Parts: sequence; C-alpha cells; structure tokens
Amino acid sequence: MIRYALRCERGHTFESWFQSSAAYDSQHKRGLIACPTCESTKVEKAIMAPRITRKGKSKSAPELAAAPAEETPSTPLVMAPQERELLSKLKELRDNVLKNADNVGNKFPEEARKMHYGDTEHRAIYGEATTEEARALIDEGIEVAPLPVLPGDRN
Repeated sequence: MIRYALRCERGHTFESWFQSSAAYDSQHKRGLIACPTCESTKVEKAIMAPRITRKGKSKSAPELAAAPAEETPSTPLVMAPQERELLSKLKELRDNVLKNADNVGNKFPEEARKMHYGDTEHRAIYGEATTEEARALIDEGIEVAPLPVLPGDRN
C-alpha cells in the first residue's frame, strides 16, 4: 500500500491510500479520485516528505516525516473495533443494495425522475450520476443517496 498527499485544483489537501503507484495512476486517469471537500476530480499529488528510519534507531533520533513511502500489501491497516464494525455494516448495506436493486448505470437521473413523476413503476435502483445531476435530483425533491465507497473501491 502507498499513501499519497493529494491536492485538488482549489487547493484542498487530503491523503489517500492506493494499492500501488500504478493503481493511483489508473484511478487518476479515469477521474475516480475526488476531493472530499469540494468533490473536484482535478487532483494532483502534493509534495510529501519521505519516511526515514535508521537501523538501531536511538531515542534521540528524530522521525523526519509523516507519510510512509511504499509499504508491502500485507501491511494491515490498523483499525479500532468500532471502525471495523462500521466498515462491516457499510459493506453489508452496499452489498444488499447491489443484490436487491437494478443497476441502471449512467441513466440513473433519468430513471429516478421517471419513477418520481409516475412515468414508471417504483423499484429499487442504483447507478451513476455526477454531483450536479445528484444535486438537481435533490432540488426536485427526489431522494437519492450515494452508495458507500469502501477502502479499495476508489482510493
């Protein structure tokens, strides 16, 4: 796993973990990395200090950086029990939606409107919508909610 410091076009900074630098490049190219503050997908790597450790490190040796460079994929992420439970419940919720709803893909806004205005029968659906499309649906009084994005899904 590798952790990158990232910055969006509006200057918001955040960090995200990736399986590898190639995984970051692939997700970045497809526009899958979004700023958690403004949802912009125009994101670039920010400058990071490397993590430097010394063999036989003494108590007086300072740690020079905050972020690890590249770690082995077998390095477990440390999570509190509450975080593991929340992650498990989010996965269960998402899996339930994926199992019991129809994937309408990028026609989600259109299908949601048809159901809302009574043009088609109501049913559980999921799909893709841009931030602008989702906001427009909400402005029209159409209830929508994003599926949870879990570690390893996008970032």
